[in-house]
Amino acid sequence: MNAIIISAVWGVIMMLTGLVKDNRTLGRNMAIAGGGLLVLANLLELQNTRLFSFDLSGMLKITEFGLVFNLLVSVCILLYFLVSASDFQKSGKDVPEYFALIFFILCGAALATSFTNLLILFLAIEIISIPTYILAGIEKNNLRSNEASMKYFLMGCFSTGVMLMGIALIYGSAGSFYLPDIAAKVTEMKPMFSIGLMLMLISMAFKVSVVPFHFWTPDVYDGAPTVVTSFMATIVKIAAFAAFYLLFKEGFGHLSAHWLLYAAILTALTLVVGNITAVFQQSVKRMLAYSSIAQAGFMMFAIVALNPTGKEGLLIYAVGYSLATIGVFSVLAKLKDHSFEGLNGLASRHPVIAAAVAVCMLSLAGIPGTVGFMAKFYMLSAAVKAGGLLWLVITGIVCAAISVYYYFKVIQAMYFKQGEVQEFQYSGGFKISLLVITVLIVLLGIFPGLVTGLLNYFLL
Repeated sequence: MNAIIISAVWGVIMMLTGLVKDNRTLGRNMAIAGGGLLVLANLLELQNTRLFSFDLSGMLKITEFGLVFNLLVSVCILLYFLVSASDFQKSGKDVPEYFALIFFILCGAALATSFTNLLILFLAIEIISIPTYILAGIEKNNLRSNEASMKYFLMGCFSTGVMLMGIALIYGSAGSFYLPDIAAKVTEMKPMFSIGLMLMLISMAFKVSVVPFHFWTPDVYDGAPTVVTSFMATIVKIAAFAAFYLLFKEGFGHLSAHWLLYAAILTALTLVVGNITAVFQQSVKRMLAYSSIAQAGFMMFAIVALNPTGKEGLLIYAVGYSLATIGVFSVLAKLKDHSFEGLNGLASRHPVIAAAVAVCMLSLAGIPGTVGFMAKFYMLSAAVKAGGLLWLVITGIVCAAISVYYYFKVIQAMYFKQGEVQEFQYSGGFKISLLVITVLIVLLGIFPGLVTGLLNYFLL
């Protein structure tokens, strides 16, 4: 509850900051302060210190999983502000308002980790989605940014309609929006409920860019400003995955035998299509857009498995994927040329930056010693423990091997190819923040219990 109220209030404060003259630097500093406040608020609530108290019965349930997830999101958003906040100034003049939209999205993300009612799920998804449509188009003079915003808006509206139809059919079958009631009243797959469940699966698959509902992702991620793409590919995606997991765990988990195969097929398709298409991309930014689809395939393992290992794996994957992606995009946002050739020789001129990007790429590829490896290990282990999914595990391993090729193309360009090195400006604070991200990637790769231990500690 702390995160929900504070993020919403801080969003309003950021809007008021926009009234101040010369507000760009002030907006950036206020956003960083808000990120730190969210970290503190989540830590306090994990220690049973709630700053606000409301009757949440039938709507929200504050759980340890949701609190830990919110804490990890708040840490990632704080690091995101530290490395990327200044890049918003390149995209437009309304910097405080951009940060206000981000805090409203964080409010939706906190709702997405706590809902027990389908109406709250709908509100959470829309609170996340609508500001994101705006952020994708903040470069008003850039036609590609305008196209990305419009395409995302139209496709998002379509998926919202699908979700509403699914919610209506589930309500018609169960007579309730409350997930525990749905789980108790629906014990078999009646036609109306079956259609509603499939529509919910389709709508949530769209939100997290699962194949074949991924078609909007490459164009939107590539056309949006790079600093916004970083946020969309991390915080927005993992918040939607948290909602996806809770919905199918708490509401439909008892009927998993009926929808498990469909989810597993979507997972396999996402892994294969995401990795194969990423291989042929010539732009690092577009490659990362397709690779984010492949990463969504691995996060789908948690939904397919629905076991404690999958829950822990989702937490590790969320923080590991977010840290690495934020780190890479923070560097890309400062470069003019986003092609692989644009990174040629980067290590010779900017060795620290190149090393940080290399570690992020190694993590995304799942190389041992990084948090990306442990995240993939947990997801594959969850599928193995679930049983009957060996074919999906093998598909995941093969696709992880394929991903090494295109991630290593970035490292090869930086260290083993010569070319005119792009000049870009960055501050000492940016370098330190990027190094913090790099250290966390390695530290959590060696000690993943720092993440899973939070969940296990608060479940005791």
